[in-house]
Amino acid sequence: MPHTPKPPQPGDRLVASSAPPRPHRPALPGGRPVTTRQRAVSTVVYLVKLISKVAALALVLYAVFTAFKANPANVWYQFVESLAGVLSLGLANLFQLADPRWTAMVNYGLAAIVWLIIGSSLAGLVRRAAP
Repeated sequence: MPHTPKPPQPGDRLVASSAPPRPHRPALPGGRPVTTRQRAVSTVVYLVKLISKVAALALVLYAVFTAFKANPANVWYQFVESLAGVLSLGLANLFQLADPRWTAMVNYGLAAIVWLIIGSSLAGLVRRAAP
């Protein structure tokens, strides 16, 4: 007569392990519920970071489009160029290099880095300002 395994019972460990089972951790220490204020602060921080990343992405795209000599008559190129002009923070003509493609890469890349720094700093300030 073949041996039939019995079905698992509550409390049975299905995976062999020598480590003790880990207890469940609540979402917040102390089990405090998330307040509306905390949720609002988290949303503002998320939006600040998102906006700064989108701005940096537009600047990097323009630098890449310029470096690879994209078609200036293309709609996407024109859209990204108009965004980059607004978002460059006055850094579009900071350095004047011999090759205009390198000039765009350096200036717009620097502006993208500044956007990321501003976004991260502002998000940190918002997070610290909210108790």
